[in-house]
Amino acid sequence: MEHITLLLAIVIVTALVFDFTNGFHDTANAMATTISTGALKPKTAVAMSAVLNLVGAFLSVEVAKTISGGIINENGLRTEVIFAALVGAILWNLLTWLVGLPSSSSHALFGGLIGAAVMSAGWSSVDGGTVVTKVLLPAVAAPFVAGLAALLATRLTYRIGGKIRNDAQEKATAKGYRAGQIASAGLVSLAHGTNDAQKTMGIITLALVTGGVLSPGANPPVWVIVSAGLAIALGTYLGGWRIIRTMGSGLTELKPPQGFAAQTSAATVILASSHLGFSLSTTQSCSGAVMGAGLGRRGGVVRWSTATRMFVAWGLTLPAAGLVGAGAEFLTKQGTWGVVLVALLLVAGSGAIWVLSRRKPVGQDDVGPGGQNGATAGGNAEPAGVVTTAIAAVSPPPTAAQAQHDLKTTIPAPAGPVAADPARPATV
Repeated sequence: MEHITLLLAIVIVTALVFDFTNGFHDTANAMATTISTGALKPKTAVAMSAVLNLVGAFLSVEVAKTISGGIINENGLRTEVIFAALVGAILWNLLTWLVGLPSSSSHALFGGLIGAAVMSAGWSSVDGGTVVTKVLLPAVAAPFVAGLAALLATRLTYRIGGKIRNDAQEKATAKGYRAGQIASAGLVSLAHGTNDAQKTMGIITLALVTGGVLSPGANPPVWVIVSAGLAIALGTYLGGWRIIRTMGSGLTELKPPQGFAAQTSAATVILASSHLGFSLSTTQSCSGAVMGAGLGRRGGVVRWSTATRMFVAWGLTLPAAGLVGAGAEFLTKQGTWGVVLVALLLVAGSGAIWVLSRRKPVGQDDVGPGGQNGATAGGNAEPAGVVTTAIAAVSPPPTAAQAQHDLKTTIPAPAGPVAADPARPATV
């Protein structure tokens, strides 16, 4: 019993560590566009997001119940399985953070859990129907639904904005959109806390059930809700600057109207899924919304090389975390020495990734409209020519006159002195 109690405590701490990595890994979902358009300063943005993540953790437990009592069969499940699952999820989160790719923390957790459960008790331990309906289908649908909503919202926004006739109106409108961005970013943060913090609540609740502390089907205790909310809020406050840089400028150049449309669309999708108990990936929802907003502006460009790398990472997340989780579970099945070895490997792997990240650190000065050059100089773990090149190519937000010009035409003006003569027709 003493061994089980100690193991259970280790699992709870590891779950909170995963929650912490989830926080700084997914901060970009809520605040990348707000920072990149200059609506908020980086530290102010992550502080606001952290507070709202904490508040959101108390709004619902539907997703937590899906995880603790839906995906995996609780009967006969060993506590070690949950520990192995968390190892797979944490290492994948850290690896994708190192290379600046916004992968899904949710799918990393599910992949680790499925892989460890299959290694422990076979495929019968996984509820395939729940995995398909509440994990895989929402994963496929989320970026498309959020992207389509953001595309339509962006086009509507620019159609309304097309009635602006002078710079004074343009500046006032841009200011209003930035205020709207702050509000919508707060909504995304609230949605992130509601959806993602619950995943850790579900894992801890599942561990308590396997340890005999709670009965199957029980709701998360209050202390579990509080600790999960605090862990994700702390991780959010530290800021995942690498992923913020990719989300804010690596996919597309966003203007305030686009940022507002993207964040509002993503928040709506995430909150709706939380209410229905779907364990949605906030990363995929927000990434899809950013791409949709990029396509919604006339002349807008989405950097598909960066998007393709994100798609590949999304596809690899479940199997990669599952393989690590299965390997960790194979070791924990060997006894106490196996559990200790897995814990040491987790610490060593996390430490190695941290050391690698310090070679080319990325901080708050490397993101935002004034930090793109610094971000490029600061280095990026992505190969040159993909994310790094895309980020370096992004210029600061245009002036009011340039923004107005974007509303009128998708054909760039000729370079040089000819650009100053608006009456001269373009030649083919």
